[in-house]
Amino acid sequence: MDVTIWIMGHQRNSRATARPAAACLAVCVAAVMSITAVPAQRPPAGSTAFDELYRRGQLANAGLKTLTARFTETTTSSLLTRPLVEQGTLAVERPTKVVLHYTVPDTRTVLIDGDRLVLSWPDRNINDTKNIKQVQSRVQKYFVDSNPAELRKSFDIEVIDAERRAGTDHISLLPKRKQIREGLTRLDLWVDQRTLLLAAMRMTFANGDSKLMTLDNVVPNAVLDPMTFAEPHRTTR
Repeated sequence: MDVTIWIMGHQRNSRATARPAAACLAVCVAAVMSITAVPAQRPPAGSTAFDELYRRGQLANAGLKTLTARFTETTTSSLLTRPLVEQGTLAVERPTKVVLHYTVPDTRTVLIDGDRLVLSWPDRNINDTKNIKQVQSRVQKYFVDSNPAELRKSFDIEVIDAERRAGTDHISLLPKRKQIREGLTRLDLWVDQRTLLLAAMRMTFANGDSKLMTLDNVVPNAVLDPMTFAEPHRTTR
């Protein structure tokens, strides 16, 4: 889960809510794709509750190849007079393709394709490409190839009823490692009990800022247009 260190490293300066925020969230979306499906039936409370959720979730999630959804992203920060609310659409093709198209309040695109991350933000004349091979390897290690025992080395994990969202189960992950807690203090996931897919996720950072993404119109195994993950056109001014 050291991927969170990369995330928090992009959140520290005053421009964190602008240029890199979408990029770090896209990586986090890719990371949690391996645990987006958990069973609707809650197992008995106890130390093995998450283990059972994880096991059954992996079975349910095994057939998930693609996913599309609409999203609402809410950023709260001491640097903002009010929460910043943004909206758009996303598409995922496992194992390593994610694209987020922001449409409100302005237009930008974040694309992950293998080891490359492309951020296109025409209104700010931003066209960035980053090599995220190291990040992707960490995602593979800590999520895709992981298990409950490995996750517990980095996190205290609870299946809880706090902050209930209708029709969802709430999973809270609290970092154990000081190096992670210096950036990310909590990761909350809400999973739809009917569809067994991720309904919402929130990252809470050490400085008190948070980023919440909620999903609706989620379509698993959607048929994707061949141009879904085409690189955004570069613009110059």
